Amino acid sequence: MDLCHVPATREKGWYLALMAPNVKGPNYAWLDPSRLYCHPQGLQDCVADLLQPFQGDAIDLVAGIDAMGFILGAAAAATLQKGFLAIRKAGHLCVQTVAQPYTDYSGREKVMEVRTDAIRPGLRILLVDQWVETGGTMRAAIELVERLGGVVAGVAAICMENSEGGKWIQERYKCSHCVPPRLQPRFDQHQ
Repeated sequence: MDLCHVPATREKGWYLALMAPNVKGPNYAWLDPSRLYCHPQGLQDCVADLLQPFQGDAIDLVAGIDAMGFILGAAAAATLQKGFLAIRKAGHLCVQTVAQPYTDYSGREKVMEVRTDAIRPGLRILLVDQWVETGGTMRAAIELVERLGGVVAGVAAICMENSEGGKWIQERYKCSHCVPPRLQPRFDQHQ
C-alpha cells in the first residue's frame, strides 16, 4: 500500500497492512510499524482506534514506552489534550529516576526508568506502546507507575498478543489494541 492511498472504506485495522515484516532476524520485532506512522490517515485512524475504548474515562497523563511507544503515546496525548511522559530505557534521563528491570520480547535483560517528579499518587495514566508481545516491557512500565502511586487507567498498543504476559495484562487492566479478532491468531503466530 502506498503512503498516500486511503481506502474508500476504512475498517478498524486497515492500516495494519502498512507495517513491514522483519528482515533482520530474531533480535527484532516481527513487524515494523514505522511505515504506518508515515501515513497521515493511517496514523490518525490507529490513534482513534486505540483511544475509542477510553472515551469518557478519566485520564490525567499519557505515558509512552521507549522508543516506538513515544510516537503513539505523543499522538494519543495530543489527541486527548493531555501531557506526555516518556518511560525510558535506563541511562537516558538526567533527572532523579526510579528503575525497574525486565526481560524484553527477545529475552534480553534490560532496565527501564521514569522520572520521579511526574507521577503523584492517584494520577491516572494511559500507558502506550507499539506492541505487547511477551508483556515484559509493559509490565515493567506498570510497575514503575504503580510504585510511584500512579493508577494505570489503561494500556494501549497496536497489537496485544495472547501470550502469557499479554493475557496477564489484559486480565488486570483495561486494554485497547488495533488487531481485529479475525486477524488475532495470525498476529499471535507472527504470520
